[in-house]
Amino acid sequence: MLKKILKRGWRPVLVLILLIMVWELASKLFAIQEWLLPAPSSIGQEAIAGWGDYKHHLGATIQLSMMGFVIGSSVGIVVAVCLHLVPVLREALYPLLIISQNIPIIILAPLLVVWFGFGILPKIIVITLVCFFPITIAVLDGFRQTSGELKHYMEMAGANKRQIFYKLEWPHALPSLFSGLKIAATYSVMGAVISEWLGASEGMGYYMTLASSSFRTDRVFVAILFIVTLSLLFFALLSYAERKVVKTPAQQED
Repeated sequence: MLKKILKRGWRPVLVLILLIMVWELASKLFAIQEWLLPAPSSIGQEAIAGWGDYKHHLGATIQLSMMGFVIGSSVGIVVAVCLHLVPVLREALYPLLIISQNIPIIILAPLLVVWFGFGILPKIIVITLVCFFPITIAVLDGFRQTSGELKHYMEMAGANKRQIFYKLEWPHALPSLFSGLKIAATYSVMGAVISEWLGASEGMGYYMTLASSSFRTDRVFVAILFIVTLSLLFFALLSYAERKVVKTPAQQED
């Protein structure tokens, strides 16, 4: 597995290094002002020197993202299971799920602050709204793609609906579940940052707002760097968990 990662992963790393080198060279060659577009070296220096200023903001965003992700994932799984087991609910509520994703979060978030104040509740609601939908849709697709022949065979063998669900449909939906979880993990960080933009006293979104208002573009890029890194870390952890939980024939050969 490690050999495959090293074999396939060097290309994007090389491209990223080349982009950083071109960025650094262009910043020096064209004498671009720091407030407009800082060089990567300046961003790196600020990331190290300013650690004491933003480390608690980073910790607040991590905590908020994880809480929202856990709650949003739980809601998404419960909704998917309920819609799958109760077809009447699916027919009635599925269109509303689609409609809920057409409401811009950037518009809804201020209303949540008005309704629920500046505490943690509106932030959790924002993250839950952006997380539950991809999980619900992914799990429902996993249930739908369950082999009809296997299901018919279990029914002929006398299995009830509960046994069919736990022994066939749920295991079959696990790959789809992890696909939804990986998408939701990145969305949770985005949702946390958006909620911090609109009403918070800490967090990377709040830190970015202060940095941009004072024209500290280097700090804005530092925040972006840590936000992207956090999203990738969440994605990698879930990919690792998927490999441990869901075993494919190709993985078993490894």
